[in-house]
Formats: sequence, structure tokens, C-alpha cells
Amino acid sequence: MNKKKSLFTRYSRQDKVLLTVGYVLLGLFVIAIIVPMIYIIVASFMDPITLQNKGITFDFSKWTTTAYERVMTNGQIWIGFKNAIIYSVVFTVVSVVVTLLAAYPLSRADFRGKGFFNVIFMITMFFGGGLIPTYLIVSNLGLVDSMWAVILPGAFSVWNMTIARTYYRGIPQELREAADVDGASELTFFFKILLPVCTPVIAVLVLWQFVAMWNSYFDAMIYLNDSAKQPLQLVLRSILIQNQPESGMIADMQSTAARAQLAELLKYATIIISSLPLLIMYPFFQKYFDSGIMAGAVKG
Repeated sequence: MNKKKSLFTRYSRQDKVLLTVGYVLLGLFVIAIIVPMIYIIVASFMDPITLQNKGITFDFSKWTTTAYERVMTNGQIWIGFKNAIIYSVVFTVVSVVVTLLAAYPLSRADFRGKGFFNVIFMITMFFGGGLIPTYLIVSNLGLVDSMWAVILPGAFSVWNMTIARTYYRGIPQELREAADVDGASELTFFFKILLPVCTPVIAVLVLWQFVAMWNSYFDAMIYLNDSAKQPLQLVLRSILIQNQPESGMIADMQSTAARAQLAELLKYATIIISSLPLLIMYPFFQKYFDSGIMAGAVKG
């Protein structure tokens, strides 16, 4: 602590002001995240009547696990949860593989046509065909109401490809020269030498794509008609936005008021359950996050 204070005293007045403002803004940002999280967690355990009349309370006698019991025993929740995991994992694998393979030739200085492909890729970042042409393509390919309708259209991200390409360029050229001396082919160099040293950027891409698919619901809403194929996000959307929990969750509630109160409580419990996979996986990727991001921000 004394060392931190001594370092702070060495800064100029302007630097001290900037640091103080930065810490204050960062603290406010953290509070803006933590307070809603605490509210949602506590509200998910609250008795519906108490929550509606008095708001949240830390009186544990007013707490209940009713919402979690109903969510955990609902079949559609588990079907959506299973689908969301399958879609997210498959989408992440396909997306990361395609991104890494596309970024490698564009990172090579001796690749002919590199400028042309870069321009084509960049154009797609600013201009798209729109929803109707995309739907017609998916429909003509026979992918409607299938898992691939959700996975394939957004599997390739130009932004992620740019990050990976920039990271490749930061790899010392001597590594490639040593591989050439040993007679390694392009495939050997890419899979056995290059990829093992690209763990940080791969971890970042995996985290980004998994989170993107896990939080996505629009494509599933457009392309999937069978409820057995819908991910958890569509179930969550019906509860949060349309205020329509699955019938099995509230079928035994007699009055309309009781149904409405339980529906409100189910919102918070479903949010917590749907967020658990992301909260669990983030600590394992956090150590790679800074180095993976900064590689694309500093070089290029």
C-alpha cells in the first residue's frame, strides 16, 4: 500500500487528476454492474408476494426456492439448455476453425491477392444483404428448421479474422524459417508450430463466439419452428419479454394474481440459470484475454 502511495505521489498534477477520474468512473461502472446482479440474485429467491409489495429484502424467512424448483423441473427449460450448449459449442468450433484458416494466408506477405481479399472482407463489415435475402438463401439450401441455419450464417467474423491475422503477424519470422529448414510443410507448420503459440488469441475467439451464440436468439426465432430445437434464449425471451412462462411452471396456480407473481419471480431465476455457463467458463479464459486483445490493438 505504501509503495502504491509513493508511486502515486510521483505523478504530475494532471496525471493524478486523470487517474482519480478514471478510478471514480471505473468504480461507478462496477457498481452499475454489481447492483443489478445482486438485485436479480436476491429477487430470484424472494417470495413473490413480498417481492411485489415490498421489494427485495435480506430477511431469509421471506426467501423461497419455488422459482428454481419450477424452472429445474420444467422439461422445456432443459431442452433449451441442451440445445443452447450444442449450438454454442458447434458454432464456436466451426467459427474458430474457419477464422484461423482464413487469417493465415492473409497474414503471409507472399500471398498473392491478399489486398483484394482484404477489401472484399472489409466490405462485408459495412454492407450486408439483409434479412430477406439471407432467409431465402438459407431456405433454398434446405437449412430452415435445422441446427445449421443458426450456426452457418454467422460462423465467419471479419473482425475476428482481423484479430487472428494481426496476431499471426506478430509471430517471429524466425519460427517460419526454422520450420522451412527442417522441411516442415505448410500444414505441419500451421497445426504443429503456429497454433500452439497462438493460445491467447484462440482463447479470446472461443470466448467471444461462445458468448455470442449463447446470447443469440434472433436467428433461432427466424429459422427454427420446432420447439424441440429452440435454444434456451427463446424460452428466456418468452418469459422476460412476452411474460409467458411455460404452462407447466404455473399450471397449478389458481388465481391470475398468483400466476402473475410467480411469472415475475421465474424471470429472475431463469436469468441466473442461463448465465451460469458464462460465469463458469470466463475465469478459465480471463488470463488469455488481455494478451489476445492487445495483440490486435497494438500491431497491424
